[in-house]
Amino acid sequence: MSEEPREASSTWPWPDSLDAMIAAREFHRVLFENERVRVLDVHIQPGQSVPVHTHRWPAAVYVLSSSDFIRRDADGQLIFDSRTASPLPATPAVQWTGPLPPHSVENIGNADIHLISTELKD
Repeated sequence: MSEEPREASSTWPWPDSLDAMIAAREFHRVLFENERVRVLDVHIQPGQSVPVHTHRWPAAVYVLSSSDFIRRDADGQLIFDSRTASPLPATPAVQWTGPLPPHSVENIGNADIHLISTELKD
């Protein structure tokens, strides 16, 4: 059986099987979820690589701790390297992110990446 995108948004082209809570469950834990929001606890230790997954909804992200990381697209192509961007924010910090298409994350720094992500569902 093929995976179909969720009916809530016919414009989301990726299957549910790539949702962070399915494809990268080891790194994401649901703290709260209802029809309007999903709050995730995200934890990536130094040297860990998170498999390809998506984040369907935009989110306010509370950064408890940060580290250098790289993000790759579904084909393994580098799309972001924190070492070449602005300096890491002092923590704690709050950031906004839009929905994220298929990507992987690798913590290449010496500290944990620990986030609380409040995803806003349509």
